[in-house]
Amino acid sequence: MVNLVAAQKPLLHRLMKMAGVKHHTVEIEPGTVMNFWVPTETVKKPKKGEKEPKILSKPTKPVLVLIHGFAAEGIVTWQFQVGALTKKYSVYIPDLLFFGSSTTDKPDRSPKFQAECLVTGLKKLGVEKCKVVGFSYGGMVTFKIAELYPDMVEAMVVSGSILAMTDSISESTLSSIGFTSSSELLLPSSVEGLKALLAVATYRKLWFPGRLHKDFLEVMFTDRKERAELLEGLVISNKDETIPSFRQKIHLLWGENDQIFNLQLAQNMKEYLGDNATFQGITKAGHLVHLERPCVYNRCLKRFLASLP
Repeated sequence: MVNLVAAQKPLLHRLMKMAGVKHHTVEIEPGTVMNFWVPTETVKKPKKGEKEPKILSKPTKPVLVLIHGFAAEGIVTWQFQVGALTKKYSVYIPDLLFFGSSTTDKPDRSPKFQAECLVTGLKKLGVEKCKVVGFSYGGMVTFKIAELYPDMVEAMVVSGSILAMTDSISESTLSSIGFTSSSELLLPSSVEGLKALLAVATYRKLWFPGRLHKDFLEVMFTDRKERAELLEGLVISNKDETIPSFRQKIHLLWGENDQIFNLQLAQNMKEYLGDNATFQGITKAGHLVHLERPCVYNRCLKRFLASLP
């Protein structure tokens, strides 16, 4: 029987190409490769006998990097944003390690390693400066990139995320939504588990046929062992928490009904980050704010980006 989610992938890929981005694979180092969707104008078709297209030029517009969360790969997460952004920006959408076909044989599962690999990939693609948008898990990677590479990251937008997942935040967040572990929440193994994840991630109750849930599980929740290790590598002890001093402008763009990282966490984070941080809430939207209310999200995102020097 045909997997409906897998069958829709070619259509999504065509839509991405129509929006101005195309797939490209980058070898970060031996044993580590990352998939990117990159501006079409920066690549040319492979010559006869070549397997991969080669980079033709550096980006021609200001660079915007969109980093996905934990439940889906890059273009699935940002499918409603890409077309709205490619007119003014050179948009890059990576698949983090163990999402899409990005993979590594290295044992490191920390957000720092994801950040280092991602930046290496961007530099190989000719990116020198960029603005970064990060959602959920991708937001934590975004903060790490900005901390480690302040000369590269000009500004960032973060949605549904925090600086770092400490013991106390992990325990209180999971307890408040009725889960015992991050893996139980973010790595569902059954249709019921996926429905439970969607119930806490959205403001409106979504209905899909049971088969579509099953097909989504098969396609989007691969590399389960490695992703469970990513979740383990995410949590740090409270005593190890430090708040970097960011010099970039940071815009926190939030679903006001986010049950996973609620408004209080967002507002506390804004206070920690200081004067460089701004906050904006979007009503009638949960954790998946960019998917639930994409038109409003896109307007808010573009308004902030347009305000930057």
